[in-house]
Amino acid sequence: MPEEIVQPESPSVGSKPEVGSNFTLRDLLALTKFRLSALVIVTTLVAFWLRAGPQMDVWLLIHTIIGSTLAAFGSAVFNQLMEIGPDSRMKRTADRPLPAGRISPSAAFGIGWLLSALGLIHLVHRVNAEAAALTAMTLATYLFIYTPLKRQSTLNTLVGAVSGALPPLIGWAGAAGPEAAGDAYFRWSLLIEPGAIYLFALLFLWQLPHFLAINWMYRDEYVRGGFVMLANDDEEGARTSRHALAWSIAMLALMFQPVAYGLVNVWLFLPPALLLNLWLCQRALCFQKQPDRATARRLFFGTLIYLPVILIVSVMAWK
Repeated sequence: MPEEIVQPESPSVGSKPEVGSNFTLRDLLALTKFRLSALVIVTTLVAFWLRAGPQMDVWLLIHTIIGSTLAAFGSAVFNQLMEIGPDSRMKRTADRPLPAGRISPSAAFGIGWLLSALGLIHLVHRVNAEAAALTAMTLATYLFIYTPLKRQSTLNTLVGAVSGALPPLIGWAGAAGPEAAGDAYFRWSLLIEPGAIYLFALLFLWQLPHFLAINWMYRDEYVRGGFVMLANDDEEGARTSRHALAWSIAMLALMFQPVAYGLVNVWLFLPPALLLNLWLCQRALCFQKQPDRATARRLFFGTLIYLPVILIVSVMAWK
């Protein structure tokens, strides 16, 4: 998933302080991108709940959350290891523990491996092969495709949105439980169930206006860090805002998918879902009509409000 906003505290950009080991709990939370990883926990939980229903296996849910969260923490550590140089050149990331020198790269490498391995092993042994495979796919997409692509192509945002949309599938697959006798070792059918498609598409589409707004507001920072982003040379904001509006409209159209497949109670879901999406589209339209920092910021905060509300609406209306 593309990065969250991290406000700097004080370092001089581009400086290379001595690497130390006197890090704090706050540094560990920053290293694992705890706030961003919380999104993994929430979307995995919601997807598990929607597939399993109120009669869910609570312990299976807990094991799914534990495994996916550990892996999310591990991927965040490796991502920052791969971007120490760019992070040190950007004000908003220069005070992260690695570029600031509060945690050594070797220590971070060990932490990342431990968290990632524990997460995958836990999912294989306590949940199922599908959840573990989807988690491994998330790690691979995030670290080996998205992270290097950030310095090569503007397509990185789409790839990052794919990795950010996989956690709901982990929860959805986890709710299926262990394979029964006679089942295939990997149940591909879980990934094409209408509910899984809805949740994946929702998270994929939501990330695009969210991160396009971030990208445009901090385009100078991304240029300084050496990242190739859509908004880098879009000073007027015309291209970025047009894309943000298009993806917001696509998210509005998605609201008819769960209705068409009978996944939700139409009257509990469609009116609030359409109102919420129209409200977000209005913010994207304002950004498109007058691209400036204020309208981009309103769109960004609008997406932060949108996601938890649409997830709550989905849970309440789900059959």
